Amino acid sequence: MAESLFDNEFIKKLEYLYLVSKKLLLGKSKSERRSRKIGSGIEFADYREYVPGDDIRHIDWNLYARLEKLFLRLFEEEEDLYVYILLDVSGSMRMGSPSRLDYARRVAAALAYITLNNLDRVSLFTFGDTIKTRLPPHRGKNNIFKVLQFLERLPEQSDTNTKESLKTFVHQTKRRGVAIILSDFFDPGGYEEAFNFLRFHKYDTFAIQVYDESELEAAMRGDVELIDQETGERLMTTLSPRMIQAYREAFDEFCEELEQFCLKREVSLFRTSTQIPFEELILDIFRSGGFLQ
Repeated sequence: MAESLFDNEFIKKLEYLYLVSKKLLLGKSKSERRSRKIGSGIEFADYREYVPGDDIRHIDWNLYARLEKLFLRLFEEEEDLYVYILLDVSGSMRMGSPSRLDYARRVAAALAYITLNNLDRVSLFTFGDTIKTRLPPHRGKNNIFKVLQFLERLPEQSDTNTKESLKTFVHQTKRRGVAIILSDFFDPGGYEEAFNFLRFHKYDTFAIQVYDESELEAAMRGDVELIDQETGERLMTTLSPRMIQAYREAFDEFCEELEQFCLKREVSLFRTSTQIPFEELILDIFRSGGFLQ
């Protein structure tokens, strides 16, 4: 599985995507893409009044000559942008052909590669009913092989508990940054509290919803046994055209609710079918402004 996901052809696509994303981000200076704080950098930010104990080297004497008051010059200090990619590895993500999980792993690898090439720091997490595995923050394009190795070693499947997983992520993570969640968002407990928790803790949040278009067409008809991929629960039912249509309508309603929720909470949402080449999704993300801002 790993070889078909991350072969030489895939690596070539990563380099192509990086070059295209770089052009799309052209015009955004490196400092604009960094998180900023007031410090002792080289770019002027603002003034404030001098108080005893301040470093007199930062006093603006020209301003003092005009106003006869002491003011300090403040400068912007660049910080590395931290990008956290959280990959849902629960049972429902392993369905489909290609599976939603394999597709999401390729997307995660591409986003990580672009982040590393931009000299930002990237960290990856897998989650199901809790955080399963973690790759600490790395910087520099050569670390893409550590990312790929991490994505090749999947934990065992489990139920989904997005809320508890993302709470654990926040508690384990000291530096705030960009949080990108790759999931189908099929969670009995819902996704709302998880997103609210991330926003409350000042993460710039991006959601990438992955689904399988072929599942919505459901070629099966008649008496079938449905098995929940996460709980193992079984259900005997009869699939009719009317029932399949009802399923599609329920899925469309689910997507609309997710979209409206993200819109109100200022969470950037991207939706993709596994039938769409993953590189098209990556380019759409960066055409919309990307997340490296």
